[in-house]
Amino acid sequence: MIRTQKEYREARKRLIAERQRLDEHRAKLAGEGLDAASIQRVLDPIESFHLQLREEVEAYEQLRNGEVGAVHNLHGLGRMLVGLRIARGMSQKALADRLGVHESAVSRDERNEYHGITVERAARVLDAMEADLMTSFTAPVLPFDETRRKKR
Repeated sequence: MIRTQKEYREARKRLIAERQRLDEHRAKLAGEGLDAASIQRVLDPIESFHLQLREEVEAYEQLRNGEVGAVHNLHGLGRMLVGLRIARGMSQKALADRLGVHESAVSRDERNEYHGITVERAARVLDAMEADLMTSFTAPVLPFDETRRKKR
C-alpha cells in the first residue's frame, strides 16, 4: 500500500520504467523469433508485478480523491485509517503532531497497518483526523438448535 506522496511519486516513476522495460523485452523476444505464446509465458511474471504496482498507484489516487470506501469488519480497520489520512490530505507528520507523537511512530504504525490497535487508540487517531466512525452490526438470524445445547 502506498502511504505517502513520496512513495506515490516513486511508484509512478517505477511504473513508467517498468512499462518501458516490458516493451523492450517483448520486442527483443520477438526479434529472437519466439512465438506470441512463448513471449507471453516469459513476460507474465513481469506483467503481474506491473499490474500490481499500477493497482497500488490507482488505489492511492482514489484515496487522494476522497474515495475511502467502507470497512466490513475490524480486520480492515488499519488500512482504513491509513486510507482516511490520505483522503483527508494529511501527511504522516501532521497526524503525528495532532497525536503528540513522533512522525516515525505514525510511519511505523501505518507500515504495520495498525496491527493490534486498541479501540481507544483507534478513537484517538480518528479524533486527530476529525473523523467519525459509524458502526452497524449484522448477523444471520438462525433458529435455535436444541442439539447443540450442552447437557449439564
